[in-house]
Amino acid sequence: MKLRNSSNRIYTLNEYIQDQFGEKLYKLSLDGGMTCPNRDGSIDHRGCIFCSTERGSGDFAAPASLSITEQIETAKSLVADKFRGSHYIAYFQAFTNTYAPIEHLRRIFSEAINNPSIKVLSIATRPDCLPDEVLELLDELNHIKPVWIELGLQTVNPSTAQYIRRGYELECYRISVDKLHTLNIPVITHVILGLPGETTTDMLETIHYLNKVKTDGVKLQLLHVLKDTDLALDYAKGLFKALSFDEYIDIVIKCLEHLSPDIVVHRLTGDGARNLLVAPTWSLNKKHVLNTLNHELAVRDSYQGKEFE
Repeated sequence: MKLRNSSNRIYTLNEYIQDQFGEKLYKLSLDGGMTCPNRDGSIDHRGCIFCSTERGSGDFAAPASLSITEQIETAKSLVADKFRGSHYIAYFQAFTNTYAPIEHLRRIFSEAINNPSIKVLSIATRPDCLPDEVLELLDELNHIKPVWIELGLQTVNPSTAQYIRRGYELECYRISVDKLHTLNIPVITHVILGLPGETTTDMLETIHYLNKVKTDGVKLQLLHVLKDTDLALDYAKGLFKALSFDEYIDIVIKCLEHLSPDIVVHRLTGDGARNLLVAPTWSLNKKHVLNTLNHELAVRDSYQGKEFE
């Protein structure tokens, strides 16, 4: 990794990609046709409490019935009007993307990484789904093109982790990060802001932990309440409230203020499928959220020149 300008307080994904590749890359969401140990009974049958019942976090990916090459071409055609570049990140997003026989993983990941338009292979998974044979495959692929691993941590609070049915202990995450770093594979950690019962202090404790384990990147995700989830049932019962717009802006700013400047910020909010989103409905206007965050960051001298998309 190239050294960055230490005077820049936030290291955005756009900056990182320009540093590493000298061009803009667009992420294409792919579906490897996998499930999750939180769904097949290995840990639970219900999934995480917030997870979409149909496609996990892959609601925007092309159908898994298509080949990986067909998915890539379909995804490219969908973004052709807004992206004029020629290179992409292949993002295996739906469910747990290392939770399959090694032969299947080798086939789909190799098909993606050997596509000439793909510059990076990004794989979303769980830290408890990285056995040695999978790590060996990731190491092999990382010598062909860069491989990024995205781990869904969400929180370091043990009671919250139990409530959301995460299904693994915090130490499992730390061990997986260490193993991936030994292989020189960057780790991007997913954090959900606004989980029921969590205070600003709780959320900042998660950020402080990420600084300690030296995750390479972070995705800050607003908690979305989606239809047909157990989280939606609790929301309907009035057991918790979704964050307001102003609360979310304030929390994101605080997280960035506490985040190590060497950690790449991949996301400051997220997309909830319009037909599934119950709350907060203000999040449907993602452009307004990002514009407000960019404005708030711009008024702080140490953040000037930054822009998130």
